[in-house]
Amino acid sequence: MGERSLGRRAAIWLAAVCAFYLALAYVAAPEFWTWQERGFRTRPFEMVTHTPQGIPGDPINVGLVGTEKEVVHAFAVAGWDTADAVTLRTAIDIGESVLFSRPYPDAPMSRLLFEGRAQDLAFEEPVGDSADRRHHVRFWQTNTVGDDGRPLWLGAASFDRGVGLSHNTGAVTHHIGPDIDAERDFLIGDLRAAGLLTSTSEIPGIGATKSGRNGGGDPYFTDGMAVIGVLSPRE
Repeated sequence: MGERSLGRRAAIWLAAVCAFYLALAYVAAPEFWTWQERGFRTRPFEMVTHTPQGIPGDPINVGLVGTEKEVVHAFAVAGWDTADAVTLRTAIDIGESVLFSRPYPDAPMSRLLFEGRAQDLAFEEPVGDSADRRHHVRFWQTNTVGDDGRPLWLGAASFDRGVGLSHNTGAVTHHIGPDIDAERDFLIGDLRAAGLLTSTSEIPGIGATKSGRNGGGDPYFTDGMAVIGVLSPRE
């Protein structure tokens, strides 16, 4: 094989390698990062929780981008408490708190399922001397990330206005306030006031709803959007 033929083949291979590099560097890679950046903004989630019995529960109306440590730290700084796990002891404690108006800032929350999983984290801010009234939110970590590669957490925030019987099952439960948008905005406002958010944006939630019902049969209304806050990274 002549030197000219070898040179031609080498030139063809070099051209092919260059073309592959250009396609990877200027087409495929930017498209990958554009897709990753869209991330949670385009992925369809089922934006409602369910009770263990399969009854639709509180809608997903809030989210955070950050690591688990950053999420826990943010709520601690903002003055919210981490909810205790549900056990016989904590069930008795929350009952005594409600009956005798005793403070219980870490009172447990019932399980709600999002995409088949119970909440990963739960936080609350009591109102008054007992656990019957409180701001509260449950969070689930998703396998989707924000623009900076940190996990997206989706949550259901609502206000517990008192204890009563479930309209659906008759079990003892907290009743929520109907304006879940106000609770969503309250939570985001607390984190923003504490200087913990770098930005916020909205994604579609369950859609505008005037006569929704949660797992306890409590009515709620919403504009149907979820507010996503990006937490300030911890050094």
